[in-house]
Amino acid sequence: MRRVIAIAFAGVSLGGCSSLSWDMFKSTPPTAQVRLESNPPGAEATTSLGPGCKTPCSVSVPAPEAPFTVSFALPRYLPATVPVNIIRNPGDFTTPATVTTDPNPVFAELQPAVPPKPVKKKPHRPKQPKPAAAAPADAAAPAAGTAFPDPNAGKR
Repeated sequence: MRRVIAIAFAGVSLGGCSSLSWDMFKSTPPTAQVRLESNPPGAEATTSLGPGCKTPCSVSVPAPEAPFTVSFALPRYLPATVPVNIIRNPGDFTTPATVTTDPNPVFAELQPAVPPKPVKKKPHRPKQPKPAAAAPADAAAPAAGTAFPDPNAGKR
């Protein structure tokens, strides 16, 4: 009878082990805390990874393997996009691994959207010829006070 109880207990124990997983020994994926700021404040900031908020704020993003971007949008201002690099420090036995971003805080200077100035078109008017200036009465005589005679005086 003891054998039956021992075998039954071992079966129940092993059945419970099947629910154990090696996943419990894996660490959670690292995240990066990113501070988002803009001038003027109040812009909608959205990361290319998904999370976003209204500036000034902070978001926690899963640390990607490659750089990502943060886009800022505010009514009456031009949108801006800022690239963000990921810096991974692997850590060792005494310190945990860390993930930081560069830049942090992510800052965008938003420029006002200037409406285009209306172009005023002037109607095209053809230029009219100017009336010819009246010729001086004594065109053949050299100008007074000049030492040089008019070379065209005899051809007129």
